[in-house]
Formats: sequence, C-alpha cells, structure tokens
Amino acid sequence: MATLPELEIPIDGKLAANITYFARALRAAGIPVGAGRLIDAIRAVEAVGFTERKDFFWTLHACFVSRPEQRVVFRQVFRLFWRDPQFLEHMMTMLRPTLRGANEPPKKKDAERRAAEALLDGAEQPAPKQEENGEEVEFEAVLSVSAAEKLKHQDFEQMSAAELAKARRAIAQITLPVKPIASRRTRAASRGHLPDWRATLKASMRTGGDMQRLAMRSRKPHYPNLVALCDISGSMSGYSRMLLHFLHAASQAKGAGWAKVHSFTFGTRLTNITRHLQNRDVDAALAAAGAQAQDWEGGTRIGESLHAFNRDWSRRVLGQGAVVLLITDGLDRDDAALLAKEAERLHLSCRRLIWLNPLLRWEGFTPKAAGVKALLPHVDTFCASHNIASIEALAHILSHAGEGADKARLTALI
Repeated sequence: MATLPELEIPIDGKLAANITYFARALRAAGIPVGAGRLIDAIRAVEAVGFTERKDFFWTLHACFVSRPEQRVVFRQVFRLFWRDPQFLEHMMTMLRPTLRGANEPPKKKDAERRAAEALLDGAEQPAPKQEENGEEVEFEAVLSVSAAEKLKHQDFEQMSAAELAKARRAIAQITLPVKPIASRRTRAASRGHLPDWRATLKASMRTGGDMQRLAMRSRKPHYPNLVALCDISGSMSGYSRMLLHFLHAASQAKGAGWAKVHSFTFGTRLTNITRHLQNRDVDAALAAAGAQAQDWEGGTRIGESLHAFNRDWSRRVLGQGAVVLLITDGLDRDDAALLAKEAERLHLSCRRLIWLNPLLRWEGFTPKAAGVKALLPHVDTFCASHNIASIEALAHILSHAGEGADKARLTALI
C-alpha cells in the first residue's frame, strides 16, 4: 500500500472553514449534512482534539455518517479532501474517460467517482487552448436553448462524463405516478356506493330490529407492482446503465404508489437484481447487480429470457395488475416464433406491457428486424428510451395520457 507524505499544518490555519468546505463536499456527494451536524463536528474536533489522522477521521465520521451505506462515500471524500496533497490531479484522472484494452486500470471503488465529481463541482475549467503562433482559439456559443433543455433531449450515447453525471442526477428525480386499482375487496365507508347488509342488520339488533340507517361499503383500492425487464446485451449496454439508474430511483422512491418494484436483467440469461437495487447507495447497488449479471455486453436471447421469466417469476410478481417495462431494442437472433409466443404470454399475464426501445430515436424507424416484428403485436405502448425526455414521458404514459396515440402508432407499425 502506497504511503502518503505528511501534510504540514499551518500555525494560522482555518480548520473550521476547511471542515465547512468538507461538509459541502459530503452534501454534494449525497450525504445529507445540515448546519446542525456541521456545528457539532466543529465542536467535537475542538473538544476532542487529535494527534493522529485516524482520530480526526473518526471524529468527523461520528458526526457526519448516520447510515452504513454512507461510509464508503465518506471515506473517499475524506481521503481526497484531507489526505492526498495531489487530490485534484487524482480526481481529474478518475474523471478522464479511458479506453478499454490490455492495460486497463484497476476498477474504482464504489462511490469513488461520485466523491470526485462532488469535489470538482464548480472547479474552474481549463483555459482555452492556443495555437502555436500564440493566437487564441475562439468558440462561438449561441445560447439558443437552455443547457438543461439541451441535456434533456441529448442522446445518452453522445453525452460526456460530466453530462452523464448530470443526467443521472436528473433521472433520480423522475417519479412514475400510478393510479390505484379498484379491487373486489371492500371496506366500510360512510359515502360508499355498495350496501353493507351485514353491518346494517347488526346495527338494527341494537334498536330491537328497527333499521335506522343503511351501512355502506366501497371498493378497496390497491397499487400494482412495477416489473422491469432490462436488456444488457452489447447493443443496449450504453442505455442499460442509465436505465438501471432510473430503476434504482424507482425502487428507492417513497410514496410513488407502486406496491413493489421488481427488476430483472437479461442478455443470454435472466437475472433477478431486485434485492441489489434496494441498496440506498446507487454505486454499490449497480456494482452488485453487475457482478451477479455475468452476461453483461454479451449476446441477446430475448425469447429464452422471456420464457425463463414466464416459467419462474410471472406468478410471483405479476399478480394484482402489474405493469411491465420491457427495455430492449428487439434485436434477437433466436427463433422469432418462440419470442412471439412468450411475448403473448407475458402480455396476457400483466395489466399493461410497455416497450422502451432506444431505436425509436430515429425518425424513420421501421420494424424490419424479426424480433421487433414478433414483439410489436403484443405490447400496449411503444416508446423511446434514449434520453431524459423519453423517460419523463413514461409519467404521462402510466397516467393514461396519450394512450390512444400509442395504439394508433402501433397499428401503423404492425
């Protein structure tokens, strides 16, 4: 393990101000640090003091960390902010895109990239490059649309590392509203529309058989499950990473209305990653999901994967009017008849089947592939999934907005 040189502590150093900047970096990295915790941390350092770095680390750790999943983020931010004299260069190295090859660098720890982005947020951009003769290269920047609107309609595959980080933060704020479903079960309600004869007769026994009022009941609503089947094959890998961030946000959303959120990945085989997405730390959740899904960026066997889901999981997760998100481009080399059969069975088992296909980013898209032709007749809604705007459109689709237009487009494509 490499040893770091000791840092010189100035006599007139501003430790309280540095702890304040450190708290801001933690907040930017995802740890909820308020003014109360910041004041407690400054007072704790003042009261306890420290002679070694580990004393200072654990003092701040006790004040700022409240959940187990925050420990990794805190450790990375602390190392980059306090311990490494070359932390800025180190973070720039982490954020610089690298090419995959034989000399691929070791994998970064969970939350390390997020900690680096938090510390670099707001940092000054490098000065424009100059020509060899000394003339400065000027770039025309016409602000015809806002940066947020441009990012919303930009393709995931065309985003830089900084834009992908902003897109992930925007996706985490997207919620999928859903309307409750009226079940056959009923409950007592003073303004219900169904008479409750049992309660009425029971109340009349208290008045000697005189029926004074009619008890009423109403249908008891319940919320459906959300089931996502995400294609992680080679042609979908760039979009799958962003959509898995979206599924993690949907799994963590409180009060969104869904009873449960079940997530599956498939390439050459089906993998259930539901329990991994329950982790609050998105980096740790996706790392665990990627470690379990061994077929990442491999081939595509959509028909076999849907068959495995229908056989092993459909009765467990598709009960009570579940909504299914099928995230794939439909490029399958297996038997198209098998894919059509399993897609039909999946459609009959759920209340609504929504197909998210990044190929719809092309205006002239036509269903020429055999897999696309096999899937189209068995889906209720067909929409794109290549940018933030397409994911936001899911909110309108799930609230039954534009359903007729989707049906008309499906009929035209088929």
